[in-house]
Amino acid sequence: MASSDSSTATLPLAPKKENVTPIGSKIAELNESRTELLSRIQGLKQDLQGWRSKLDTQVKIYRDELSELKKSLNVEVVQLRTEFQELKNTLQQQQEDVTASLRNLGLQDSPGDDAKEAQEPNVDAEDQEVLASVEEDIEKKDEN
Repeated sequence: MASSDSSTATLPLAPKKENVTPIGSKIAELNESRTELLSRIQGLKQDLQGWRSKLDTQVKIYRDELSELKKSLNVEVVQLRTEFQELKNTLQQQQEDVTASLRNLGLQDSPGDDAKEAQEPNVDAEDQEVLASVEEDIEKKDEN
């Protein structure tokens, strides 16, 4: 009976060894698969970090370019305003010169005229129209 007890005791051990071998190979496969997946994840993380770094660099470059463009445009706007103001001043000076010239034309003394007549400008209708037109143009430009 002792031999039958020992044969029964060995029978259950044999099937466990057979089951252990496939489980060991499965564990090895799973470990290998896990290692591959971790390696791929690490590679993807590195790719993502590289992509983010490139994107950050590109964003910085674009911001710097936009900042430079903004500065350049602001300088141009200031220059245009200055030029416009100079043009406006020139036009006003020309208007004043034309007005003075028209007055001087009317103030020229003829021999034999008295002083009172010389003080009053003698501007004909055509000169008055030109003067009025110039003054209107300047007023319109001042309004703008």
